[in-house]
Amino acid sequence: MPPAGTLAAMSEHAPEAPVDPGAPAGSPSAHIKKRTVFAWSLWDWGSAAFNAVVTTFVFSVYITQSAFGPEAVVSAQLGTALMIAGIVVALLAPITGQLSDAAGKRKLWLGINTVVVVACTAMLVLVAPEQQYLMLGLVLLAVGNVAFEFASVSYNAMLSQISTNKNVGRVSGFGWGMGYLGGIVLLAILLVGFIFPTEGWFGVTPEDGWNVRVAMVISALWFAVSAIPVFFAVPEISADPARKPGLRGVLTAYGTLFQLIRELWTNERETLAFLVASAVFRDGLAGVFTFGGVIAALSFGFDPTTVIIFAIAANVVAGLATIVAGYVEDHIGAKQIMVWSILLMVVAAMLVFILAPLGSWVFWVFGLVLCVFVGPVQSASRSFLSRLIPPGREGELFGLYATTGRAVSFMAPGAFALAVSLGGAAIYGILGVALVLLLGLLLLLPVKSPRTAKA
Repeated sequence: MPPAGTLAAMSEHAPEAPVDPGAPAGSPSAHIKKRTVFAWSLWDWGSAAFNAVVTTFVFSVYITQSAFGPEAVVSAQLGTALMIAGIVVALLAPITGQLSDAAGKRKLWLGINTVVVVACTAMLVLVAPEQQYLMLGLVLLAVGNVAFEFASVSYNAMLSQISTNKNVGRVSGFGWGMGYLGGIVLLAILLVGFIFPTEGWFGVTPEDGWNVRVAMVISALWFAVSAIPVFFAVPEISADPARKPGLRGVLTAYGTLFQLIRELWTNERETLAFLVASAVFRDGLAGVFTFGGVIAALSFGFDPTTVIIFAIAANVVAGLATIVAGYVEDHIGAKQIMVWSILLMVVAAMLVFILAPLGSWVFWVFGLVLCVFVGPVQSASRSFLSRLIPPGREGELFGLYATTGRAVSFMAPGAFALAVSLGGAAIYGILGVALVLLLGLLLLLPVKSPRTAKA
């Protein structure tokens, strides 16, 4: 296994011909078929069924209703379950990525974890609105979250297999944009067909929570079908005989991980600095969507239906902006996209706070402006890291990427809570989220862009 200090050098001198399916984004002349990119992006399209429907807008709201117990108690238990899932991801993501790279089984583990997510989503149909089913729902949600994060490590690592330095921005942006749009299409179908009506399609009603429970089965099928193409279109990577998987590999993987971090500190501080910076601003991005609905409801008087309509609009603009920004990124660079997007998000957040007394139109305008830039930053962050990684170590570095993100996931919630406590109103929370974004921006500014091959 090459030392981490050779990361940049290996990326610069990667082969220029389409020889290895695991060739990195540093292979500037590799021919990538559009249908391969589309097949890869369909996993993102389908996976939004878990992100948008299960963890954000539908099931997480359903399981916190009074039928499962006192609101404060259930909310705390939900938070605990997701916290435990986050800890598991933080501890295991780097070594699972490392071991799948070594064994040449990136696609295999993507498949296994995708099946686990689909199964957990489908089994949520068993969670009736009674207190005795609360634990089942929380366990399925936590296990699904862990598997989803592990699958995302393998999926993100594939970016280098289906892109070159000349198009990695638009490929990443297209995939991320497809995720936003896929989630909104499914969410709209479920809301119109099952969630909102007193009697939905096929005679499904809210009685015993069947409208939500059926929605979980449909979400599982949506993800399962959408995920299939990537397994046929993207080839498996080759195993690295110098890196031994198996029990011995598991026992030594953590040592290798700490060695990697030490070598990054010694020889590749730009990569390490980016991992830290991206962890901070990605938590700020998560805070925009996590607390946006809270601010809309408490500070601007949005009712639940209006919040959902705003969420749909926010995801649509974020998805379209991400696809467009991907094309721009390939001309001006990923760092420029991240810097300007984060800066404009901070400005928009400040305008929401300052102009809040003028009415709900302020949140509709500047809240949507905030959401426009979330996707481009997420996509550019992924492609920026992809350019830094040498062939065969994508899973390892994207695993570390997931871990650093989890390590600081307390920042946006903590800043939001502190700002609200000090200000005495929910609107002050947006200042806390803006502060996290600004800190991430300041950490990002010194990071140098990777040298890449241009057309």
